[in-house]
Amino acid sequence: MTPQVAMSQRPIRVFLVDDQSMLRAAFRSLLMEDPRFEVVGDCGEARTAIERVGELRPDVVLLDISMPGLSGLDALAPLRAAHPRVRILMLTHHEGDSFVDQALRGGADGYLSKDSDPSELMLALESVHAGKAYVSPKVSAGLLAMVRGEMGVAGAARANRLASLTPREREVFQLLALGRSNKEVARELAISLGTAKKHRENLQRKLDCHSAAELARLAIREGLVES
Repeated sequence: MTPQVAMSQRPIRVFLVDDQSMLRAAFRSLLMEDPRFEVVGDCGEARTAIERVGELRPDVVLLDISMPGLSGLDALAPLRAAHPRVRILMLTHHEGDSFVDQALRGGADGYLSKDSDPSELMLALESVHAGKAYVSPKVSAGLLAMVRGEMGVAGAARANRLASLTPREREVFQLLALGRSNKEVARELAISLGTAKKHRENLQRKLDCHSAAELARLAIREGLVES
């Protein structure tokens, strides 16, 4: 039976940000069936989403971490700066410990796996709306191990390397992991070919990855792009 909302309680206003239109439609359909929630809008690109959040004033932004261009991870700071009162629930298909840690340190109120049951989505939205942090059980074990220092020397070193990337380097990292050439990276980001090559060299040095395949494996494992 669909939960009933008390007459004095308005629905939680949700804004969806995911580059896959079919997923946005699925989330919208799911949430519209529950009177506790109202989907006020959706967007497939993070920079545009920051503007629309200001126009629509949702209570919670459901933000995908893996998007071309500005990733959800790098959208956190400008979103927080522009709209400090909005709650942010990160959404991903992968559970890379390093990016979970960076998302929560960057201001996310919660982190949910796309593999979670629909009921967990509702719980997570209600939790962050109420001011309570929420981390999906699918990712909490890895996060706890990180906090306890149990992830090992190699894992800790990898996390530090990933955390050292600038937002622009993360954009380049995503595109290279998706198989883009230096010329394609330069075109998509409106930078010179020389700058694209320099970013690639910096990434390979910082991440200790020496081929596009290694970059792709790392990006998929850590949840920055989806397999």
